Amino acid sequence: METHYTPPTIWTHDEESGGTWANVNRPVSGATHEKALPVGQHALQLYSMGTPNGQKITLMLEELLALGKAAEYDAHLIKIGEGEQFSSGFVALNPNSKIPVLVDQSNGDAVPIFESASILVYLAEKFGAFLPEKGAQRINVLNWLFWLQGSAPYLGGGFGHFYAYAPEKFEYPINRFSMEVKRQLDVLDKQLAQHEFIAGDELSIADIAIWPWYGNLVLGKLYDAKTFLQTEDYIHLQRWTHAMLARPAVQRGRIVNRNWGEAWEQLENRYSAEDIDKVLALTPA
Repeated sequence: METHYTPPTIWTHDEESGGTWANVNRPVSGATHEKALPVGQHALQLYSMGTPNGQKITLMLEELLALGKAAEYDAHLIKIGEGEQFSSGFVALNPNSKIPVLVDQSNGDAVPIFESASILVYLAEKFGAFLPEKGAQRINVLNWLFWLQGSAPYLGGGFGHFYAYAPEKFEYPINRFSMEVKRQLDVLDKQLAQHEFIAGDELSIADIAIWPWYGNLVLGKLYDAKTFLQTEDYIHLQRWTHAMLARPAVQRGRIVNRNWGEAWEQLENRYSAEDIDKVLALTPA
């Protein structure tokens, strides 16, 4: 076990102990530098990165386009590892300096929308898709959407940090967060044993929110932890994960604002459908 640690009377920030993200993590908010954000030609402007939270929005937009909705968009990469979320332009849109942020220029105010769940609800209501207008089914979709918003910090900021990003491996936090993530996997597996999709028999923003986190985990594309967590044991979650991955919109959305991985998995900026087509064409036969 770890050496005993006694917290000091007053906490101070130690820039050397932050692990992978030490160069950008800090205990204050606000801009660190002046830089305007690019603006493309479409009404919908997305500022993001292809992390799980960023993928939620590009999956949603591609699913909307697949339905024939007028959801064309520009997606601009924000390199969070380089601190671009702390530019004056980004902070003006989201004082919390977190991706993703969406700006809809089709309405007169062009109010920025931040927090991924808020963006998903906004798009679902704007285009009338993936969220029932009223009734028990709407409540159920929102239940699972906000389940994800409460659960993902344990997977990302908890398990992911200590298992993959912390400067040293410590048994207690890895065990603590592994137990919680396993419980979450079991919750999803039991729900999917009863339903084709997370909130019922139709695709919803609940699936679109949950797949980038838990689907990628099951596929081994998040923290390389599928063996450690034995994700193959969750057979209903496996079924749903691969069914979602087979959707063309998921294959398209998952590569947007991504600048790592194989050549056919990364598209830094998306300005048209053809940008995605060119990248996917590189996929080995």
